[in-house]
Amino acid sequence: MSQLSPSQLLGPTEIRNLAARLGIHPAKRLGQNFVVDAGTVTRITALAGVGPEDVVLEVGPGFGSLTLPLLDAAGRVLAVEVDRALAAQLPLTVADRAPALAGRLEVVTADAARVTALPGPPPTALVANLPYNVAVPVVLHLLATVPSIGRGLVMVQAEVADRMCAPPGSRVYGVPSAKLAWFGEARKAGSVSRGVFWPVPRVDSGLVGLTRRERPEGDPGGGIRGVVPPGQHSVRREAVFAVIDAAFSQRRKTLRSALANWAGSAAEAEAVLRSAGVDPAARGEALGIEEFVRIAAAGAAGA
Repeated sequence: MSQLSPSQLLGPTEIRNLAARLGIHPAKRLGQNFVVDAGTVTRITALAGVGPEDVVLEVGPGFGSLTLPLLDAAGRVLAVEVDRALAAQLPLTVADRAPALAGRLEVVTADAARVTALPGPPPTALVANLPYNVAVPVVLHLLATVPSIGRGLVMVQAEVADRMCAPPGSRVYGVPSAKLAWFGEARKAGSVSRGVFWPVPRVDSGLVGLTRRERPEGDPGGGIRGVVPPGQHSVRREAVFAVIDAAFSQRRKTLRSALANWAGSAAEAEAVLRSAGVDPAARGEALGIEEFVRIAAAGAAGA
């Protein structure tokens, strides 16, 4: 049962008043576009499917428009905000508008793309409106750094959402798609009009749902079950990501050529690819995460 009434949520007037009182002007360099529509944040919270058992990691809470319904739904919200003025104001806003929920909030003033440790119980879900210019690096960093995150729902630029969810062979499939696939499934969960933001951006946004892939127990590298050939150790994420980076650094070239520097030579790249069961004449855009894992494993076995 919700403890929040619609009047407790933040709308355009409340957010602009807060901004004026704090002397805050949205910073383009930080990608600050604040959601000012209560219906949108309520919808995002519902789609995230968080409950009292969840610890939600929210990145860039801003004035708290999404924080309030998340606090209402989840057991705890850990909000990471890089702007010191906004970070200091957020607990005050929650205490003012939803005092019964204030004890569920903890705010960390930090850059989410650099954070290495978080206080309190481990987060189980990531829910955030991410700045367009850092969305993918932030998601990848948090999935790598906070293994307790099992699922998420993030709002990003529509074009970025397309790239995050693209399957192999798609025109927009690339490094973000492949690296996210290492961690799990990324899927489109909806669209968001630019009109719900202040200031209004020049693009629409999309919602991306994330579900972490199950890992074999005792595997520190996070190897993908059933992909690495029998008799070989699981390959680490860093090794797989090195192959992905090399494969897409020269997108139009065959893997034999694109992986030449990574393997030591074109001939060695071909040998590794054949060992992994991958056609040396293929291009990176045709490969799924399983193939990239096999290539990294074959490269490690031949090292």
